[in-house]
Amino acid sequence: MAVERPLQELPCLNENLEGSLLCMSQTKRKERPCYGEENTPHELIQHWSPPRKQPRPCGKGKENAFVLARRPRKSRDSTAGLCWDSLPDELLLGIFSRLTLQDLLRTSRVCKRWHRLAFDESLWHSVDLVGKAQLDAELGQVLTAGVLRLRSPHVCISQPGFKNADLLRVQHVDFSSCTVQTSVLEDILSRCRRLQNFSLEGLILSDSILHSLAQNVELVRLNLCGCAGFSHESLAEMLQSCTQLEELNVSWCDFSSQHVQAIATNIPSSVTQLNISGYRQNMTMEYVKNLVERCPNLTNLDLSDSVLVTTDSFPFLQQLPSLRHLALSRCYQIHPAALIHFEKFEKLQTLEVFGLIQDSYLPILSKGLPHIQINTQPFSGVARPTSATRKDRTIWGMHCRLVYKP
Repeated sequence: MAVERPLQELPCLNENLEGSLLCMSQTKRKERPCYGEENTPHELIQHWSPPRKQPRPCGKGKENAFVLARRPRKSRDSTAGLCWDSLPDELLLGIFSRLTLQDLLRTSRVCKRWHRLAFDESLWHSVDLVGKAQLDAELGQVLTAGVLRLRSPHVCISQPGFKNADLLRVQHVDFSSCTVQTSVLEDILSRCRRLQNFSLEGLILSDSILHSLAQNVELVRLNLCGCAGFSHESLAEMLQSCTQLEELNVSWCDFSSQHVQAIATNIPSSVTQLNISGYRQNMTMEYVKNLVERCPNLTNLDLSDSVLVTTDSFPFLQQLPSLRHLALSRCYQIHPAALIHFEKFEKLQTLEVFGLIQDSYLPILSKGLPHIQINTQPFSGVARPTSATRKDRTIWGMHCRLVYKP
């Protein structure tokens, strides 16, 4: 039977283990070969390595603290200053002033502020609505927007639908050959006090319309060619009130001898251009004399289609020192041979005598009147907004900024 031996105290494993690991590490460190610095590519490592982050300087007492600095991000609200709502009204009006008529109307639908600015009177000083077949409430909106020049001939005009009784700022209007009721014209003209140039060619008017025209004392050009529907009393009242009138076209109206007499006896002396043609049996020599006496500064006179005008009118016409253009077309009482007397009119530049001489006789007459151009203007342009010889879209020589494009 085996004899039991007492247990012996074993050495500490921890001490031996720690010593052995330490010795092994020291042994391995000593055994690692050293290759020297000449084989280590330090320059290449520094070139390809990313740059080291520099420590942020700290205050006193925090010298050993290392802090990484981060670049602040841009706020998403930094572009809020470029919003359209932040632009002042003056800048928006400057932008809107570059827009066309259609774009300006579309802009007015964006918001209430843009609607208010889009109809600012500074943007609507001149409008051309040629090509617009029908004008209803649009006309009232344009007129109340503060328009100064309005060109809308050959348009069908209905009720403008004014929302108030305020006076209009309009000064130059072309309603030539429009399809419009007399009551609509009366409503529009009752709000006008600043008219300077106005054309109602070919329309049916009324005494109320002539009375409204009489209140526009600054009227300079008036075209009533081919009009009808008003009395000679209202015509005389209008001529007496418009003392600044310079161009007047009352040719081919539905006039009686009383209308012609009202013109000859009440026309203001400020008139320099007059077209009173088309009154075959109503324009007498007495009325011609009255016209010359009341308008001594006439430069353009059209007496065409006046059968009663004869060569006896030449001494009267010669009293006009500023006469430059004279029309006597189809005044059949004037003999062609008597036209040579116009050599005494030294300042006369053009002479229209269509229907009085044959084409074969025209070179002979031109030779006898070398300083006068004969039969060069078949149509009169007195007080008309757009001359027949011009193809532009001007109104009395003025352009419109807003133009309707169908």
